[in-house]
Amino acid sequence: MSFPPSQPSWQPWQPGRGVPQPWQGQGSPSLLASHADRERAVDVLRAGFSEGRLDHGELDRRITRAYQARTVGELTLLVADLPQGPAPYPAAAPAVPATFLPRPVPPTNGKAVGSLVCGVLTLMTAGLTGLPAVVLGHVARSEIRRRGEGGDGLALAGLILGWLSVAGWALFLTLFIVTAVAAQV
Repeated sequence: MSFPPSQPSWQPWQPGRGVPQPWQGQGSPSLLASHADRERAVDVLRAGFSEGRLDHGELDRRITRAYQARTVGELTLLVADLPQGPAPYPAAAPAVPATFLPRPVPPTNGKAVGSLVCGVLTLMTAGLTGLPAVVLGHVARSEIRRRGEGGDGLALAGLILGWLSVAGWALFLTLFIVTAVAAQV
């Protein structure tokens, strides 16, 4: 049922009926409404409709009156019984339960990185960094097990390269000593 604009029946937004909520209109109620004021009021009305606070007929009537409004006071009355924005919703539950989220990546142990670097440098330093690679690798692996850090593979690679270097030096020194003893005999 549609009413002509000149003789509307009583509606909740009319003055003197109920307790209106303030609308964030600019200035005094007698101030002439701008296009932006009308669009803001229509946005509030549409939000009320989308939230189920107004039916379609009521929305159409109020929008018509909003575009015909001359003052901010008229617009205030049109939206007085609606919230001035989307209604707050309770906090939503997380989208994915924590059980199904990937585990956070643990930090990499710094000594494991040092062990690998020393192990790789054994090739360039003629095996001089082999012993530090072994020591750092063993310390890193024990810290990794105790603290739950990452980098076990790095420590293991440093250990292997370090032990190969130590074994190479041990073989070299053994051969050197054997040849020195054989030369004296």
